[in-house]
Amino acid sequence: MFGLGPWELLLVFLAILLLFGAKRLPEIAQGMGKGIKEFKKAMKDTTDEIKGSVKLDDEAAKPPQKEEKKSENSK
Repeated sequence: MFGLGPWELLLVFLAILLLFGAKRLPEIAQGMGKGIKEFKKAMKDTTDEIKGSVKLDDEAAKPPQKEEKKSENSK
């Protein structure tokens, strides 16, 4: 993971613990989780919108289909 070994990760965790304290860590983690969830939702919405736009463009590019005329004699 990013070229960090277990000792480097432990050192980073301890530094964060000292900076923010044990009470703030769950709040920070919850905020990060919500941010990641919102980012993924926005990416999905954007992807869906682009796919919908491409689909509409493809349908508009197709030549219109000719409708068969029904003769009045064949009822």
